[in-house]
Amino acid sequence: MSEDGGAVRSGASPLRRLARVAFLLLALGFGAWVVLGQWDDIRAGFARLSVLSLVLSLLAVLAALCGGMMTWRALLADLGSPLPLRAGARVFFVGQLGKYIPGSLWPVIAQMEMGRELGVPRSRSAAAFFLTLPVQLGSGLVVSGVTLLAARPGAAAPYAWAFLLIPVLAVAFEPRVVNAVLGFGLRKLRREPLERPLTRRGMFTALGWALGGWIAYGLHLAAIVHDLGPSGFSAVLFSVGAFALSWCLGIMTFVVPAGAGVREVAMVAVLAPVLDRGSAIAAALCSRIVIILGDLVCAGLAGLAARRATASNKDHASGKAV
Repeated sequence: MSEDGGAVRSGASPLRRLARVAFLLLALGFGAWVVLGQWDDIRAGFARLSVLSLVLSLLAVLAALCGGMMTWRALLADLGSPLPLRAGARVFFVGQLGKYIPGSLWPVIAQMEMGRELGVPRSRSAAAFFLTLPVQLGSGLVVSGVTLLAARPGAAAPYAWAFLLIPVLAVAFEPRVVNAVLGFGLRKLRREPLERPLTRRGMFTALGWALGGWIAYGLHLAAIVHDLGPSGFSAVLFSVGAFALSWCLGIMTFVVPAGAGVREVAMVAVLAPVLDRGSAIAAALCSRIVIILGDLVCAGLAGLAARRATASNKDHASGKAV
């Protein structure tokens, strides 16, 4: 049943399909604008990288993005709306393209609307989306602190202020606190309360997927750094911490699409102990373009897989009708 008590919708109306196409074109347009605006620097940085490093970096990004999707899907399932893998991937990855549009709410709006077509109440989609951010932020800060200290003890010192958020987020991970905050917010918005509260099992499952995602993101950056500077296990550890910390600093800035610019500046600063400034800039820009490519690949593959599944179900239904 849907949020308003009606049956689960089997498809989108023409107006919804048009809105979805417009959303995708707008997101892709802003993504292309970001790439073209930095094309000379991106081309120079990519020229220093081997094809193997780029391929490995992209594969690691795809794994990291899947980790983010599974984090969100675990939270959504724990709140009472388990989605099949293909359907969940389409909602998450296509919705995530909205982060390239200026404004912070496009991804959640897209996920709410696509989820609604699958019978997921809007309030539940919004709750899963907003819970994913602190889960990723908290786990990212922990990962960056541990790995930077292990690789280069002094590298994390300038960012000690950011790690002060860890105790706050640790309290926020307690399901009783989360459920109380969600209930308060829904009451203020005059919406129905969530049918199922968040559980510790669901939270720990989401945290596990988030940690796996950070490791994959670190491997993505390590593949780039390998061609620009140091290599070895210490460099891999440092890359994991550098990416996680720069992402966390970027996500704290809500006024720019996908933390554009903020994450790159932070990454250049964090990479300073292991790379010269030119190499650090090249690494940050290359990381950005590989992640954009990863977002596009995941959205395209998820949409294609979901469309094939829908076509297969229709063929199966037609066969039964005959």
